[in-house]
Amino acid sequence: MATWNINSVVRRTDQLLDWLARTQPDVVALQELKATTENFPVQAVKDAGYRSLVVGERSWNGVALLSRHELVPVIKALPGDASDKQARYLEAAINGMLFACLYLPNGNPQPGPKFDYKLRWFERLKKRTAELFATGQPVVLLGDWNVVPTDADIYKPDSWRKDALLQPESRQAFADVLAQGWTDAIKAVYPDKVPFTFWDYFRKHWERDAGLRIDHILVSSALRVLDAGVDRDERGAEHPSDHAPVWAEIELAEKRRKKPAAKPAVKRAAAKKSRPAPKPSAPSDAPLAG
Repeated sequence: MATWNINSVVRRTDQLLDWLARTQPDVVALQELKATTENFPVQAVKDAGYRSLVVGERSWNGVALLSRHELVPVIKALPGDASDKQARYLEAAINGMLFACLYLPNGNPQPGPKFDYKLRWFERLKKRTAELFATGQPVVLLGDWNVVPTDADIYKPDSWRKDALLQPESRQAFADVLAQGWTDAIKAVYPDKVPFTFWDYFRKHWERDAGLRIDHILVSSALRVLDAGVDRDERGAEHPSDHAPVWAEIELAEKRRKKPAAKPAVKRAAAKKSRPAPKPSAPSDAPLAG
């Protein structure tokens, strides 16, 4: 599975389709579509072998789940505030697992109303993730969390101290989610030096590898992380998103215990030869959208 803040899906449809063809993930969570549900490239994604479940929003936000398997919608908004109409959350059941795609508010400038909204949204998210974890079922949380968990997740923390992504309240909220029992897939594979997932467009941050880790995949205790990584080469493409795709390979934890020598059924294809190759179903009928 993978998560990618695409930063305008219409503008980057070709890059998305090319990446899907090369890497062939089973499930993809997309954020910051910057497109209405009707403008999402459903047919192009279907032709690439993927069903779509989309919650769009004109000009801003927007989330989607793509899958090579059947998608069963669960909810299309984060519970807890019926007045919140921003397109930031989506859940679907896919192949016996629950996948949640989220786009947490940025919160800048802080302090102020946007940061207050971020923290309120995070409180609602913590309640929902606790409910999901308590089921004991296989659940995956994917998305742009807009949180740098620790100083080890950013190239130069002192230059970002006033940013909403590094505020103690943001970090504590993310830590509270992890404390429920979730596994941070990237951190599990890279316990010492994590790869970055975001490089903004200013001051040659990409060229200097001055990045941050704000895109995260968390898995419940019913699942085991086999491998994870970042397709950073996508950030070096022409007119790229400022985020790179983050991916993980998982399996059911009980399956691993019963068959310790078993390997994942689907190996992920390498996106490009320039990065270390990761340890690496045709779609059903019409895609879902709405």
